[in-house]
Amino acid sequence: MKQNVVKMDFLQDSPGGSLFSPSTTATNRKLGDLPDSSILDFSDSDDMATTSASTPINDKDKLDPEVLKNLELHQGFMRQAINVAEEALAGGETPVACVLVLDGEVVARGMNDTNRSLNGTRHAEFLALAQFLSQFSISRLRETDLYVTVEPCIMCASALRQYGIRCVYYGCGNDRFGGNGSVLAVHSDKGLEEGYPSYGGIFRKEAIMLLRRFYIQENENAPNPRTKGNRELKPVV
Repeated sequence: MKQNVVKMDFLQDSPGGSLFSPSTTATNRKLGDLPDSSILDFSDSDDMATTSASTPINDKDKLDPEVLKNLELHQGFMRQAINVAEEALAGGETPVACVLVLDGEVVARGMNDTNRSLNGTRHAEFLALAQFLSQFSISRLRETDLYVTVEPCIMCASALRQYGIRCVYYGCGNDRFGGNGSVLAVHSDKGLEEGYPSYGGIFRKEAIMLLRRFYIQENENAPNPRTKGNRELKPVV
């Protein structure tokens, strides 16, 4: 890899399916191994490839009653996160983004910067937190909610808990590296720091489509760039 920097944006960017080929095991994975759309399954569920009038609603599309209490508000903030992710995609970055909301206002934004910077820690949540802390004291995070397009990875979920975030809302789940319940429940496991509630599924399909659009593109920053001219975007979620 360029400059021997480990690229780790896969920690957050897959909402479903295996990031590694079947022959790759837990004992021989390397941190530099990156997902490619040829081995990514962005279905996020078994019934995503085909739909019909008789197909039951995907459980992952069912929103928590707590979210439904004020759905329009939550959708509005998640839409802003989606818009930031669109900016990331337009700039050739992995389209994962978030906003921090304090007192009903978006006060900080972040998008993934791992692809451009080749720095695996520059996830959207970390950039948003840095922007927030440049304006407010850390104690204000206990009054602040995070809206992020993809479930925080284990690294980000742990940081959010240690910083004391009030609540997390996310779009699609991260079935390989999710830290808010998909893999580990970092947000709610017993620990020294108080946990936080987390709710998923807000604009889940839109979040998945953003990732699909990214992974069918050429990525010159990948350790082993692959030609993807024959890839087609699956429109069904």
